[in-house]
Amino acid sequence: MVSEQQSESLMSLLNAGEHRPLDEIVSDFNSKFPGLLRFVLCSSLSLLLENKKMLRPTQRLVALAILHQNYSSQKPSSNPFISLLVNAACDEEAEICERAFIIQLLGSNNSVLKLSAADFIKSFDPSSLALPQREQLQKQYCNIAHPESFNCLFKNACVKNVVPDPDLPPGCDQNSQEFELQPGVKPKIGSGDRDQMITGLLQNLSLEGLGPRWIRPLPPRLPIQEGELVWLNPANKHELLWDYGMCADTSRGAAVRDLITKALKGPLGPAQQEQVLVELTNDPKLVYHCGLTPRKLPELVENNPLIAVEVLIKLMNSPEISEYFTVLVNMDMSLHSMEVVNRLTTAVELPTEFVHLYITNCISSCENIKDKYMQNRLVRLVCVFLQSLIRNNIINVKDLFIEVQAFCIEFSRIREAAGLFRLLKTLE
Repeated sequence: MVSEQQSESLMSLLNAGEHRPLDEIVSDFNSKFPGLLRFVLCSSLSLLLENKKMLRPTQRLVALAILHQNYSSQKPSSNPFISLLVNAACDEEAEICERAFIIQLLGSNNSVLKLSAADFIKSFDPSSLALPQREQLQKQYCNIAHPESFNCLFKNACVKNVVPDPDLPPGCDQNSQEFELQPGVKPKIGSGDRDQMITGLLQNLSLEGLGPRWIRPLPPRLPIQEGELVWLNPANKHELLWDYGMCADTSRGAAVRDLITKALKGPLGPAQQEQVLVELTNDPKLVYHCGLTPRKLPELVENNPLIAVEVLIKLMNSPEISEYFTVLVNMDMSLHSMEVVNRLTTAVELPTEFVHLYITNCISSCENIKDKYMQNRLVRLVCVFLQSLIRNNIINVKDLFIEVQAFCIEFSRIREAAGLFRLLKTLE
């Protein structure tokens, strides 16, 4: 931290650029401040230089000279502030005389240091200036082979402790738009107190700025003894579970639940079916409160397949959908179960494993049934079902080619099986 006396001394050096040569100011800077403190003060100056309205033009030249000359005995790339100097020299929005001053510093033109900052500005001739390219300066002074990969040494990892004030009171100096956020520093506002404000900033500026406070983990709690009362205190940041369904209007959900209960026992009338479908379309979340469970799905499929299809479509994003699929694939094969699966394949994207497993179970059911009449009827249904899946590109028949071909050969006496076999041959 910089003391008040040290910040005032630095401020007096910045103001000396009006009448004293720059080399004398740099010499006084090196004599007044020890080595480690010089780096801290240079870091504060670099932060002040980032805002072009913070310092006056002569003060900026003094600050730039200090940043450069403190490391002039070393290689330019060893100067921790070389990136700031190079970027300032290439800043098209900066004053042209300031850019010329930096370029002459980088070129080791010590004659400019014999002048005061004010004299340099007065005698500056912009017609004699040739501005080099940014890539050239970076390669020459920063020792960078690929200028496009150049990054500043000091990266902003936190909030700066100096920000512009958007609401300036009447009569405030427009050049004094910066206010310090460090606790305990309250610089006065006004054109006459500008230097005092900067002096206060120098005492608190740092590379860190206003960084986040790293939170250490809390120590673990002692184990709760048997019979011990556990207090729930919201101030201790316990995770609270809130039932957002409390006091909600459940009248519409009650009507759907009643209709689903009836749908599990027998077919609903057209008007009742339409009511269920409309209610689920208007509020898809009702499907989670209609009373249907995976165990009850077979009853709904057999009695009201259209409602079963709509419910399963609404449950596609539910974590329990895999349980519904498991029940559907293992239930007894019937016309309604195949209708439900067929409608689902055209409405949503079903898991490939589910579709393949359902086809395998259908084939197995046809092979194991003893009643010839029922067997022939189920074979016809399965063949029509498979032809629909193949023609709509729902399944890749190559994955089940051998199994389906064997099924067709076994029941070749049935016309639909022969038709499915001919369809398979056209896909080879």
